[in-house]
Amino acid sequence: MKKVFIAATKQNDGKTTVSLGLISNFQNIFKKVAFIKPIGQRYLEEEGLKIDEDSWLIEEVCGIKCGLKDMSPIAVEKGFTEKYLDRPDKRSITREIKEAFRRVSKGQDMVIIEGTGHAGVGSVFDHSNATVAKLIGAKVIIISSGGIGRPIDEIVLNKALLEKEGVKVLGVIVNKVLPEKFDKISRLVRKGLMRKGIDLLGIIPYTPMLSDPTIEQILEETDFELLCGKDYLENSVSHVMIGAMEPHNAIKSIVDDTLLITPGDREDMIIAALGRRRQDNDKRLKVSGMILSCGIIPDESIMDLLNQAQIPVLSTKCDTYTVTSRVHDLTVKLRPQDTNKIKTVVKLIKDNVDLNKILKGI
Repeated sequence: MKKVFIAATKQNDGKTTVSLGLISNFQNIFKKVAFIKPIGQRYLEEEGLKIDEDSWLIEEVCGIKCGLKDMSPIAVEKGFTEKYLDRPDKRSITREIKEAFRRVSKGQDMVIIEGTGHAGVGSVFDHSNATVAKLIGAKVIIISSGGIGRPIDEIVLNKALLEKEGVKVLGVIVNKVLPEKFDKISRLVRKGLMRKGIDLLGIIPYTPMLSDPTIEQILEETDFELLCGKDYLENSVSHVMIGAMEPHNAIKSIVDDTLLITPGDREDMIIAALGRRRQDNDKRLKVSGMILSCGIIPDESIMDLLNQAQIPVLSTKCDTYTVTSRVHDLTVKLRPQDTNKIKTVVKLIKDNVDLNKILKGI
């Protein structure tokens, strides 16, 4: 059985993206590919169990049936660390992880193991990524975000911790590299890693649409209220605009898939946005949705227009700056219904990662 542990230099470097892409591509090579995320920090409730959301995603998208609880044995819920420090029980966590891995890997050709955060995450309860990789006996691929100096520094630091635990680093995948810097970063990062004795397994170009949230995701991650347009919550947001200027200036900045954030009493801005339609489809607005700030609801005539606009409109008591900050800081995660994103991820891994080199290394 082949197995590989996917670690990263920090959170949101793209571990789940890479894991999903690797699994989908390796399913064309092996009959049975399994997945496990031994320790998860973001979880959902499924049949009374706390399941890491990445395990649920992989099960739904890749059709892996290893048992959700075994795919996500340790959920770091609120208060988990405090309870552990009061009553440390390393053996219990170790046992749960090893038993879950044994069940998940039984009869499989390959297992992808996803870590959480950088190599040291989990040290506070004696189960860092490095420790877990050693428990499972898997070689590690480190995921890093695009750049030259900082990523190499972080990769070397993580490699040192992994090797201290006796874990072999198979290589590195550099993610989210800007297309205009792709050739330069590819050349220099390869050189820099080679000097440190680290193999470069792939460089993945930054793809903006993978980071674009839908209005539904914004609604799920906030306490905003849906005023209208529930049938259009899957509208995607690629550009955010604050409606604080004069309408005749604002409309120049409205592009396709714009999210307009404006106080609810800026009826002039709302009407101006409702008049901007797409060039390739004049039945659709350029704005994909609106968030009305400051707790102000437009009068009835404006609400009638919004109800007919075929876009979702959210409302919140927060001021415009706070709303914009919260939208900007959202962590956009893949969901099973994001079919276009998932197809893009699978192709990105196939085209930009040396799958044969990974297989030879493990």
